[in-house]
Parts: sequence; structure tokens; C-alpha cells
Amino acid sequence: MRIFLIGLVLILTFSPLSPAGPVPSAAEVTPQVWADTANGASGDFLVILRSQVDLAPMVSAPAGQRDAQVVSSLRQAAETSQAALAADLTARGVHFRAYWIVNLLAVHGDATLVTYLATRPEVAYIEPNDPFKADLETPTTAVSGAPVPAAANLTPEWNLVTVHATDMWAQGFTGQGIVYGNSDTGVQWNHPALINEYRGWNGSAADHNYNWWDAIHASDNWTTGNICGFDLNFPCDDYGHGTHTTGIGVGSGDGVNAIGVAPGAKWIACRNMDGGIGRPSTYIECLQFFMAPTDLNGQNPDPSRHADVISNSYDCPPSEGCGPHSLGAAVQAVRDAGIFMSVSAGNAGSACSSIYTPPALEAPVFTVGSTDSNNVIAFYSSRGPVTIDGSNRMKPELVAPGTRVYSSWAPDSYTTLDGTSMSAPHVAGAVALLWSADRSLKGNVLATELLLESTAQPLTSSQGCGGDSPTAVPNNVYGYGLLNVKAAYDLAMSKLGKVFLPIFFNP
Repeated sequence: MRIFLIGLVLILTFSPLSPAGPVPSAAEVTPQVWADTANGASGDFLVILRSQVDLAPMVSAPAGQRDAQVVSSLRQAAETSQAALAADLTARGVHFRAYWIVNLLAVHGDATLVTYLATRPEVAYIEPNDPFKADLETPTTAVSGAPVPAAANLTPEWNLVTVHATDMWAQGFTGQGIVYGNSDTGVQWNHPALINEYRGWNGSAADHNYNWWDAIHASDNWTTGNICGFDLNFPCDDYGHGTHTTGIGVGSGDGVNAIGVAPGAKWIACRNMDGGIGRPSTYIECLQFFMAPTDLNGQNPDPSRHADVISNSYDCPPSEGCGPHSLGAAVQAVRDAGIFMSVSAGNAGSACSSIYTPPALEAPVFTVGSTDSNNVIAFYSSRGPVTIDGSNRMKPELVAPGTRVYSSWAPDSYTTLDGTSMSAPHVAGAVALLWSADRSLKGNVLATELLLESTAQPLTSSQGCGGDSPTAVPNNVYGYGLLNVKAAYDLAMSKLGKVFLPIFFNP
């Protein structure tokens, strides 16, 4: 089994300030920030404060208490240390947005402002917050016609059989009682395959408070229009991608075929991309919402309504600027709160070390590659090891179906897609199944990871990534192998599991 690495992950190597840039100061400013604000231009950047909470003492608290303790500590620290800086920026008329999941502010300004902020004693780092068009999967086949309301006794899609989700259903476990968070392009909440699984729907009316958040704000310098609009108070999918990934995780079906791994779970969602364009602050904002959902005004956060598992099918390339002190710290906080984070490996394969973007490269997340219906790695699936940060970390942890996966699509339709975006929801859904079957596992991220890894169907590769031998398991192509949720459940229920698993709390 892999040795889990604790702590923040260095995902960028900072170089010294260019001699042509401003005079170096106490805070470390990345070269990209200076480039974004050169020649009188204004740019978007993250201002990370020196005061950051050490969450390590809290992770041994019971799962039902840990999330509230983590959120309370993070919020108190941010409110205290940000007050003076926020007041200063407000007085200067600067547009900014404050966060607590990591003690930082997303700021829009010019080089003069950057220079000033770098001199403030509470500021430790200034990293870019640039928008980037994600390479999201699009339909490879025509979108199907008019949808049919879901019905009982649907024929499961091949991918659900492959990961043995259907075997869990036969045991009576469908994800009931588990909250599934989708961070993506939004979701069509009233899609026939998703409406009954939406936590905000009671069968006759919708309440989107605490169940939906839109991190795409009109005031945050988005340069394009959006078919859904901005600052939405109800879930909408401006692309289709988020509706598809949510369907794989928890969707019911199209009236004939079952599509979701854990159709008994309830989903909540956050839109972190504007027509496929995201930035570090929107990714962070959605993770913060999943830790402590708010009302539609962004007020009254309630960690008791947090997501249990989050599916993430996006990446943040170097050009977008997700740094170790922002997104890296955010995903660690999510894990420390006892929330499982399943992340797509990326579609930059087939070369070795093509897992080079966060969040996939991060140690605190569970990274998932793609296989086809023959359980063979997809050519596009990104491989390890992670070399961009010098860690040589093995990735992915697991693989799951990602080629020709059928699911819901917006509006009111269904389609087939290829990509690792389709693979990550399988693992997130599998965790929902496990945690609904064994509530003692809920919030225990490490034990759940060990279960999934030790029971995966071993798969080997002769590609030799990271020096792997042709018989190596785990390896940097398939990780520990193909997801088998029923085998993970069987181990958890076995005598060995009952003795072994309690040892691994959630460090």
C-alpha cells in the first residue's frame, strides 16, 4: 500500500523576482503576477496571508465533530487576520473577495497594488488567479432525443457492472444518507435523471439554499457572456459537462438504462467554471462551499450540511497558476475535514509523467485514470509519476471506466463521453456506496483509500513509467488497478477489516 504523504504539496517552483521587476520584498510574488500587471495592466491574483491554521490536532476528532471544528478554526483565523487588510482594500476601492478555507483574498489590481501588498507584514505570498479555458470533454455521439422519466428495474450501463456497483445495490446499498458534491460547469438540477437525487428537491418544490452555490460572479472580471448568467440562485449547467459527471455519480437513468453508481445518494453542486473557463479562486470557493454550505446570499455557513464526497473533473494548468499555498492548501483542508476528494487524472496521456496539474497531482486527493470496456488504459489518460514538483509521487491511485460512458446531458438529454472526467465520478460514487453500507467509515478518508486500493483488480503495464517493471502493482499507469467497490465492502465487513481498519483514522 502506498505511504500517504501529509502536508502541503509543492506544485510550482518559485523563481526569484526578475531584476527588471520591482524590488524584492517580504512577500514572495510569482513572476506571472508581475507579467499580468506589466505596462500598466491590471490582473487577478491571490494574496495569501502568513497566518494559516494548523489543522493536524483536529483530525483525530470524531467524524461528526471534526468538520465543525475545522471550519470554525479556519473562519476565526481568517476573520481576525484579514480585518485590517480588507478594510484597507475597501478604502482604496479595490475589488477583492475573501476566503477562509485558506487564509487568502482574491484581488484585482495593478503592479502598484501588488508592490504595496507585498510590503504588508501579514502577506506571505502573491500567486496568480488567471482564467483558463479547460479542455472539457464534449459528446462523441449525437445527444439522444426526448428523455423518458426514470423507472424501476433499469438495465445498468456496462460501466456500473464493471465497478461492481450493481453488486452493492443487490445488498441494499445505493448511497442512501450520503451527500455527493459536484464541482464543475454546474448541473441541470431538474434533469429527469437527477431531480429526485437533488438534496434541494422534496418531491414537489425546490429549495436551493445550502444545496447550490455559483462561484461565477459578474463582478469578477469575466470577459464573456454566459448562457446561464452569473451569480445564479438555482443550479444551471452552461456547458453540459457537470450534468454528465453528476449523472455518472448519482443519476437514476433514462427510463431504460441505469447510469449512476450511487443513485440513492443526494447531490449538491457548485459551478466553478464559466463556460469551461475556471480560475484558482473559483475552484477554492467551491471547495469552501462544500465544507460549509451557505444560503443563497453566501451567509450562515453550516458545516453540518457538508458534502461527504466531492467529485472533481477539472484541472488547473501552470498557465492558470494554481499554487501550493492556495489550491494545494485548500484540498488538504478538505481532507482534514473528513471529506473524500476524487479527482480526474487528466487527458494529457499517453506519455509518462503527464499528471502535472493540480488538483490531480496533489497528495491529499485520490486521482483516477481511465479505462475502456476491456479494462485497458485509455490512450488519453494521464500517467505518473508526478515529476513537475520533484516529488516523483506515484499517480493515479486507481482507474475506472472513462471511455464511452453514457450519462445525462443538459438540457434534458443523454450522451456518451470519453475522458478521465467520466472516471472520477465512479470512485466518488463508490465511496458513497461504501459509506452508506458502513457508517463507521464515513469521514475516514485514509481507511477508505486503503480499502479501495487493496481490493482493486490489479492491472499491469509495460510502459515503464517511473521505472515500473511490467509486473509492478501499483504502477504509474493503472495505480493499484480497476475499482471494485463490492470487494472493498467485503473486506470492510470481514474479520480482518474490522481489526485492521480502525487503526487508520484520518491523518
